[in-house]
Amino acid sequence: MQLKIYSRLLAIVAAIVMSWSATAQVLTLDECLKKAQENNKKLKVAQYQVDAAKAASDAAKLNNRPSIDGSVMGIYLGNPLGKLLPAVQGSAGITITQPLYAGGKIKLGKEAAEKVVELYNDQKVLTETEVHLAVETAYWQIVRMKAQVVLANKYIELLKGLQKDLKNSYEAGLSYKNDLLRVEVNLNESELNKTKANDGLLMSKLQLAQLIGATGDAGFEIADSVMAEVENLPQHTLDSIAVRPEIAVLQKGIEVEHVQTKLIKAQMKPTLGASLSALGAGGKQVNFTNGKDLLFTNYGLISLSVPLFDWGKNGKKVKEQSLKIKAQETRLEETKELIALEVQQALLALNQSVKNIRLSTLSLQQAEENLRLANDRFKAGTIVAKDVQEAQAIWQQANTNIINAKVEYKINEARYKKATGRLS
Repeated sequence: MQLKIYSRLLAIVAAIVMSWSATAQVLTLDECLKKAQENNKKLKVAQYQVDAAKAASDAAKLNNRPSIDGSVMGIYLGNPLGKLLPAVQGSAGITITQPLYAGGKIKLGKEAAEKVVELYNDQKVLTETEVHLAVETAYWQIVRMKAQVVLANKYIELLKGLQKDLKNSYEAGLSYKNDLLRVEVNLNESELNKTKANDGLLMSKLQLAQLIGATGDAGFEIADSVMAEVENLPQHTLDSIAVRPEIAVLQKGIEVEHVQTKLIKAQMKPTLGASLSALGAGGKQVNFTNGKDLLFTNYGLISLSVPLFDWGKNGKKVKEQSLKIKAQETRLEETKELIALEVQQALLALNQSVKNIRLSTLSLQQAEENLRLANDRFKAGTIVAKDVQEAQAIWQQANTNIINAKVEYKINEARYKKATGRLS
């Protein structure tokens, strides 16, 4: 009775899952990439950094504009000052300050801010390529796990067919129970592997969902399945290394450091500024010229500041910047070398994937023929059930290999495009 109830529950759950799958959103790879472009958290952070750098650049462009400051002050004076000046008085003033010459610091500040904007834009492009690769990898992992689930079901069907034949044979006294038990053990292991494949499919979906901004939502399907064909292998040149966003980021960083060096040198140049102030005060006889309670006045200032001696501190800072630039240039050269190795490694991996697909396809054809012959011979009574199980296991492994080979090809293709700066 309990078994019947359990079977009915499984049937209901299966019907719900089938209904849910039928109405689930089907996403292509391009749609996943578009959703990631719009919703991925890393890309949002990169955009915020670009926007912040733009705001800083806009602020730097205003440094040559005059600044206007206002002030209000109330004063109470006790003895003896209260006897000489109004004991209670208030004043308000406004000052306009205009920098006339700052040794190039304002211009260099603008240039540095603009370079930082370009740097963060390049950094965003780098983040986009990393997210793109992560989305493609997660997408094809789902393809892998979907195919593994389908394969697990087919393998279970094969085992159940063999189990049925052996059960009939055992009941007829034509085979040993040990043969039947061996198949049932394999069947239990296959059910466990199917559960693992389903769990792997769920986790792959959740990983992709996080990348495309749908965290926790696995209620979608993907359009692709395991592909049989492979594209012609692309060719690359060393020129492709120059378009890598990592190179652009490092080069822009060096440019920023050069501007910073100029800014430090500019600190040793004189600065010239002018200011105009207006002041109003109120208090008993605060106007000492005519004894009235109100006083209005204005004054202008021109200030020149010339650095004379700083114990060589500025020179040390210039040397520090020079060493930073050398470090950045060395890092750039190393990155170019590593990228060249990465491109070569990615190309080798892609070539291996192509060969792997061809060999796995041949192995699968042989495994299918081997299984067909094993089934025919088993029915003819020339081999035992153990031989059929071995043929089924070889068939299952050959299918697993072809699935992995095809998925690895798609992932390695994306890695190759990223290595050559063509993943967009």
